[in-house]
Amino acid sequence: MNETVLRVENLGISYRMRNRWLPAVRDFQVRVRRGQIHGIVGESGSGKSTVVQGIIRYLAENGRTDPGSVIEFLGRDLANASRQELQKLWGAQVSIVPQHPMSALNPSIRVGEQVAEIVRLHAGLGRAAAREAVIRAFQRVNLADPETLLERYPHELSGGMQQRIVIAMALITSPQLLILDEPTTNLDVTTEAVILDLVRKLIREEQAAAIYVTHNLGVIAQLCDRVTVMYAGEIMEEGTVNDLFARPLHPYTFGLLNSIPRPGQTKRDRALITIPGRPPSLTELPQGCVYAPRCPLAIEICRQPPPLELPAERHLIRCHRWQEILRGEVSISAEAQAGVDDIAIADLQREHLLTVSGLTKHFPVRRSLFDLLRGTSPLPIRAVDNVNLSVQKGRTLGLVGESGSGKTTLSRMIIGLTERTGGEITFMGLDIRNHVRERSKDVLARLQMIFQNPQNSLNPYLTVGQSIRRPLMKLLGMSRQDADREVSRLLRAVNLQPDYAVRYPDELSGGEKQRVAIARAFASDPALIICDEPVSSLDVSVQAAVLNLLARLQEEQDTAYLFISHDLSVVSYLADYVAVMYLGEIFEVGYGRDLFEPPMHPYTEALVSALPVPDPRRRTRPIPLSDDIPSPRNLPTGCRFHTRCPHKIGRICEDEVPPWRDEGNGHFIRCHIPLDELQAKQQAYAQPAAETAWGLMGKEQG
Repeated sequence: MNETVLRVENLGISYRMRNRWLPAVRDFQVRVRRGQIHGIVGESGSGKSTVVQGIIRYLAENGRTDPGSVIEFLGRDLANASRQELQKLWGAQVSIVPQHPMSALNPSIRVGEQVAEIVRLHAGLGRAAAREAVIRAFQRVNLADPETLLERYPHELSGGMQQRIVIAMALITSPQLLILDEPTTNLDVTTEAVILDLVRKLIREEQAAAIYVTHNLGVIAQLCDRVTVMYAGEIMEEGTVNDLFARPLHPYTFGLLNSIPRPGQTKRDRALITIPGRPPSLTELPQGCVYAPRCPLAIEICRQPPPLELPAERHLIRCHRWQEILRGEVSISAEAQAGVDDIAIADLQREHLLTVSGLTKHFPVRRSLFDLLRGTSPLPIRAVDNVNLSVQKGRTLGLVGESGSGKTTLSRMIIGLTERTGGEITFMGLDIRNHVRERSKDVLARLQMIFQNPQNSLNPYLTVGQSIRRPLMKLLGMSRQDADREVSRLLRAVNLQPDYAVRYPDELSGGEKQRVAIARAFASDPALIICDEPVSSLDVSVQAAVLNLLARLQEEQDTAYLFISHDLSVVSYLADYVAVMYLGEIFEVGYGRDLFEPPMHPYTEALVSALPVPDPRRRTRPIPLSDDIPSPRNLPTGCRFHTRCPHKIGRICEDEVPPWRDEGNGHFIRCHIPLDELQAKQQAYAQPAAETAWGLMGKEQG
């Protein structure tokens, strides 16, 4: 357990750009022991992925590890190893699990053959032996029916199954070092919980070492033993997870921790604390402390580069003022701004801006040759089935659920991008048309949308000003001169300077692009904005700023939001009330403040339990859900959740559609189980477990 698998000292990584070498990573060090998971966290551009690529010498052609770098893997010098020596390590003793599983899977080759090829190459097994090894590997990562899975192509698997295939591929050669680069960022919380538990279990069983790269501090708190905080290519702080979360010594670490919305925290409690500014580019690194331009404690000495010091055993810090922080002489606690105005329950009963009644979307499936021969028609995909909901003026309805639950299809029908099969949509008292092309300019202006990826929603050939000006002139009929003045006002409203109007999208950071998308959505004075995962691709610091912005603009403009996300912390922070969706149906509705309190639908309970809490002292106990979400072509009878429900009470769940149960105060749950029984079950499960080996995982090893 104490054996060092990886030792890195004085690692520098540079990239050659325009005939000069730019330092991307400077003076990085890490030591990872057997059975240990070491986290690396930081904003985009901090150098996390560059570090792990440099450690295994898998850099782009214009990249290099700088002279003097020390990289030892099980005592072997990797810094000076030849390409041939490294290729023998890659995939055999060192494996990588990437963020996007499809980047590691060939779409034209069956998954069984892809994994078997690795074990044949590195272990020298024959075809029959390799096939048996793949089946065992699939069983270890909890993939059901592995013999059948061998013959399937990647596109025939869910995202969670694809990621488990990649993990099986990485572990089949029993590597001594596993590098996981944001492997759960794009997964639902339930799937993420399964993957994290799987990684934890396999690392302990194999007694391997692992490096886990992420910007999700909740994942770090629940999974890792130690953590390194990076910014602009340098280590800001390193220590045990317990120490770092309990008493951070670097202002940047504190800023990241403050940016996270805690479960149960809402926009009416206080605004999220944000980190001003943005990380520097490689060509604009500050001369002194790289964090000084954004640091609330920066003083004259911060113009000099701070050394990497050791304030306590196995704790590193790069800050001139860490001793003052440790003694409590200066505070790194930023003053929290007040939240938006609090509201009483009675005040929530405002006019219904949007009403959806019996909304249904069934996608037809083309008949195959087999269907034609049998004279049958395939069942349609029932993406949304008889959904009823409403959004009140100036309020936020949060819509949560796993991928495949129908959230995005529902939003696309409301905005008019997808034609509905049945049902009615009433907006501002009018029954609006099916498709966006059939709607009036007034409806188009008053109903807007913010998409998940701002990169794809902004035209790269239009300046920021042109993108925002377009709805002003097209939908509101403004003159060019009036529109330009309004563009400047809108940019200030989203905390951007008016000179951003002449910039193009590729000159902006991800957070700045999303601010532009928000400004464009507000340009036509909308009454309702549909927000489809608007912060899921952003760093926690940028996410906090965007959430604060949305809350402030809603308060000022009295605009309503339909806010779609699979992150329950984000939804509970911003939403006044919440609807939980599963397999095309709504299973629970209630106020956002009640989302984390029993009783709740068993599906909501599973979502809440799977949420990684950013506090290593509070070990989460995810409720395991059996199987993947069923296909909307072959929906379960009775309660659609019964195939995965941990509280199923018998045949009634399989045969009968569950009733709506009224818990009071606008809280409704669709379930066969009486609410008092449901509450008792959930309260018993939520009680803190006795300290076990599972509870000791966050403690320092060795």
